[in-house]
Amino acid sequence: YFFYLNQLWIAIPNNIHLKCVSWNKDQGCIACGGDDGLLKVLKLETQSDDVRFKGLAAPSNLSMNQTLEGHRGAVQVVTWNEQYEKLTTSDQNGLIIVWMLYKGAWYEEMINNRNKSVVRSMSWNADGQKICIVYEDGAVIVGSVDGNRIWGKELKGSQLAHVAWSPDSKILLFGMASGEVHIYDNQGNFIMKMAIGCLVAAGSVSIAGIQWYAGTRGYVRPDCPCLAICFNNGRCQIMRYENDDNPVCIDTLMNVVSIQWNQCGSVLAVAGFLRASTKEKEFNVVQFYTPFGEHLRTLKVPGKQMSGVAWEGGGLRIALAVDSYIYFANIRPDYKWGYCCSTVVYAYTKPERQEYCVVFWETKNNEKFVKYVKSLLSVTTSGDFCILASKADETQLQYVLILCNSIGTPLDSKYIDIEPLFVTMTKTHVIAASKEAFYLWQYRVAKKLTAMGINQVSTQDPICCITATDKTLIVGRESGSIHRYSLPTVALLQKYTSSNRAYYLSLNCNSSRLAIIDIAGVMTLLDLDVSAASDSGTNRGSADSSKFERKDVWDMKWANDNPDLFAMMEKTRMYVFRNLDPEEPIQTSGYICNFEDLEIKSVLLDEIMKSPEKPNKDNLINFEIRSLRDSRALIENVGIEDASQFIEDNPHPRLWRLLAEAALQKLDLKTAEQAFVHCRDNQGIEFVKRLGNLHSEPMKKAEVAAYFGRFEEADSMYLEMDRSDLAINLRIKLGDWFKVMQLLKSGSGACDDALLQQAYNAIGDYFADRQKWANAVQYYQQGLNQERLAECYYMLEDYPGLERLATELPENHRLLSDIGEMYATVGMCEQAVNAYLNCNQTRAAIDTCVHLNQWNKAVELARTHNMKEIKSLLSKYASHLLEKNKILEAVELYRKAHHFLDAAKLMFKIAEDEAKRKSNPLRVKKLYVLAAQLVENYQEQVKTSQQSKTKGSKSEVSSALAGLLEVDACSSETGIVDSAWRGAEAYHFFLLAQRQLYAGLMENAMRTALHLREYEDIIPAVEIYSLLAVCAASSRAFGTCSRAFIKLESLEGQSPEQQQLYKDLALEIFTKHAPKDSLFFNLFSSEDKLPTCIVTGLPIQEYQFWMCGVCKHCALEQEISKYNTCPLCHTVL
Repeated sequence: YFFYLNQLWIAIPNNIHLKCVSWNKDQGCIACGGDDGLLKVLKLETQSDDVRFKGLAAPSNLSMNQTLEGHRGAVQVVTWNEQYEKLTTSDQNGLIIVWMLYKGAWYEEMINNRNKSVVRSMSWNADGQKICIVYEDGAVIVGSVDGNRIWGKELKGSQLAHVAWSPDSKILLFGMASGEVHIYDNQGNFIMKMAIGCLVAAGSVSIAGIQWYAGTRGYVRPDCPCLAICFNNGRCQIMRYENDDNPVCIDTLMNVVSIQWNQCGSVLAVAGFLRASTKEKEFNVVQFYTPFGEHLRTLKVPGKQMSGVAWEGGGLRIALAVDSYIYFANIRPDYKWGYCCSTVVYAYTKPERQEYCVVFWETKNNEKFVKYVKSLLSVTTSGDFCILASKADETQLQYVLILCNSIGTPLDSKYIDIEPLFVTMTKTHVIAASKEAFYLWQYRVAKKLTAMGINQVSTQDPICCITATDKTLIVGRESGSIHRYSLPTVALLQKYTSSNRAYYLSLNCNSSRLAIIDIAGVMTLLDLDVSAASDSGTNRGSADSSKFERKDVWDMKWANDNPDLFAMMEKTRMYVFRNLDPEEPIQTSGYICNFEDLEIKSVLLDEIMKSPEKPNKDNLINFEIRSLRDSRALIENVGIEDASQFIEDNPHPRLWRLLAEAALQKLDLKTAEQAFVHCRDNQGIEFVKRLGNLHSEPMKKAEVAAYFGRFEEADSMYLEMDRSDLAINLRIKLGDWFKVMQLLKSGSGACDDALLQQAYNAIGDYFADRQKWANAVQYYQQGLNQERLAECYYMLEDYPGLERLATELPENHRLLSDIGEMYATVGMCEQAVNAYLNCNQTRAAIDTCVHLNQWNKAVELARTHNMKEIKSLLSKYASHLLEKNKILEAVELYRKAHHFLDAAKLMFKIAEDEAKRKSNPLRVKKLYVLAAQLVENYQEQVKTSQQSKTKGSKSEVSSALAGLLEVDACSSETGIVDSAWRGAEAYHFFLLAQRQLYAGLMENAMRTALHLREYEDIIPAVEIYSLLAVCAASSRAFGTCSRAFIKLESLEGQSPEQQQLYKDLALEIFTKHAPKDSLFFNLFSSEDKLPTCIVTGLPIQEYQFWMCGVCKHCALEQEISKYNTCPLCHTVL
């Protein structure tokens, strides 16, 4: 940071002394109070239409100067409520007035007078909802923004002097007249006394100020101290929270009057006065510190007695109340920023994030690249590269240097153990220094990025700044000495002494002269190598550099191409020096980015930081130095000859280039060629020679117009000469195909069909590059560009258009393969297969079917084209699914591939597994039905294939017989085809018997249960006979019930306890009922051989009955008429 007094100051009328000052950070109003009831509200506004005069460089004027009347005594406290646009003031009589803004003026809103004591301090909380007022006699009042009293309290025996809210409004700090600080909660309950660590000696001290930054604009670091307490003897402590046991302690060595944080809590201003050691006279100073106690600058202020200090909302100015004046000091923040390869790199903090937001703003295309970096320390740039220095880990003392390109892409990094307080870089090296040592990192060797070793050179005299060029390293020490090292050997060449500590160092382009800006803002120059300076022309006809001195300098930059040229910022003026002679200053407050080709590029970082998310190109300014402006004026107003003489006296490649351009305009080819030779522009020389070979003057003028980018003018000249071919070639070189097509269609020359087609395709490419596919299609169609047309149809998802294109293409066209791939990526299998088949890529067609899980199509294609690999691929994929226990997916795979028997086997396995797990019987039945239907599909497939083989040669009966024989031959698993429906039958009757039992159809339930005895291989016997026993007992057929119990008791695998339970239950039943059937029922009658009705479970004794066409099971006609689907296989009737 650099601070200097502004020439602007405000005098209070009648020499009334000021007591306090406060600056509204949102609205920009300044309130100042003083003796005799003085209260003024002032507002400074900057008005300038010139972009160069933005910010601090813009002229300021008072847009508001209102005297508020209402106080009779001296106004001692003023405080703003920014959120609600209110001003609260109090005077020595205890009168408190709340002022409000109405139609651009301030009016009284509320008045309060306690008439007992004087108000010593007032503070609004962070959200502006509450105000705390403390009186000298110990009274405390907390009120709301609307004027209501929330609570009040008398702190007896205490004299209050200061009050401050915590950022979360939960804590109140009261500063006592005795120098103690007491901590209370927001309801007025005492918590504890604050430990004051900065006071080492006992004595009478008073508190000069308590300031607690609320964090509204973020913190410079996550653990940043924000609570400052300062005493009148100059001792100060900065804490992270109210009971921080490790505060930052500072001794300012001055008598403190007031303290104030800036808008983001990064700088603490401590205002007061110093007593000179040799003189009795006191002088006012403001000292500036970081939250971590590091001293930044000291600013001397004129006047007798300072009474207050206040920051502007943007943190670029500070108001100082001294006697009857308000002085203003400008602040030049030390932003974390740099400039590389037309990219401005800058960093800022957001309140909602702990990391720094680093923006890489590419100014040519106005593109922005953002990255977030934790604990960022500095940004350094050189050439095309940028170094971001940050802390690697908050818990460990390790730091990292990240090498990035101009768009923020990390290229390399290096971890180091010293804190990189100072970083500089050259084309090949990065030098990072702490106060004790510096590291050298050679990051670039032989046009290749690399991470070379790091050298360390320790030093006992603390380092305060560094700079380097390709062959020289300069290290500044706090003692004032400056050491010069050679690079890359890091050999100490020479030591220089200086009376002041350097703050900023910069070497010119040939390392012959060093610019030094000390901590007081005084810039001096030091000649390092007299021989190099004299060889390059430095000091030629100029004053002695040792006598050069400028004050209030905060930025400077040497020209990249001239060791005698540099630009510097002095307050709000930019000076350009040539041979130490200054040009007239330019009013600006920008930071200098680059100085090259007699042009200075400057960036208004203050304006960018107001809205860092949206950098504006208006904040990037180019300045031409005087010699460039004079040369241009001479050429325009006097003539080329006089301008040529002036440029010879003040040679520079940029001036020769300017002369060459002017000579070309006037077709003075000799002067133009000489100028191009002086600036070593080979292309320009070749262009002049080409012009010399042209005999037509209009042709020369047209070529010159094209050379200077006046293409419309060149076009018209070519057309006037009836040389449309040259106009077309010019537009082709420029890539302006719209103009090419316009010229071709205008009839100005013979229309070349091939060139027109090329123009159509180029315009199609133009729209395709911008993803305007519909527009591109129109031009590709006219340009007959089928490949790009296919791509556009695909991007537009116009699949009918893509299909039309595929049909128009001849067989074996190379584009068909790409179209097939396009269809495959969107799952359109049939179209993809057709495209692949048209270009004889059967393998790709089959692979697409496999990829899209269309196995039936894949198998069909494999059979048609005699490809046997499909079966192995199918089994391999199925094995893969089975290994992952994805059996249902394997079933679906086999089913789609028409391998119905393999699918049925897996389905039977699933059904058996579910039955063993005793799943829901209805679910098991459904699984068996699905397996049986797959077997039916297999049988139908075999019959169909057999019929197709024997079609026209055998009768239908013989072909059907052959199909059945093939089924028997192909069935490797015995009985899987014949007994396909057996599992479904078993669970169907098992469920039917239970439904009949619950419906009260006891006899039918028993008959159905008797039928289940045939399925002991599918349903566990214990479940069958248990059900039979229950049904028989319910229908009073105790004989059948007795036989069921006998079977249950004799089943193998039963435990003795289970068998005993069966016996006990049988004994209980058959002691009451004789084991005889109450109805005549022959278990072994011939009716068991009759077909069973799947609706009732009874044998069918009628000659006419219904049979399902799918599962071939029967039912009584009067019973099946009640159903819409088959009760067993659920086929729709």
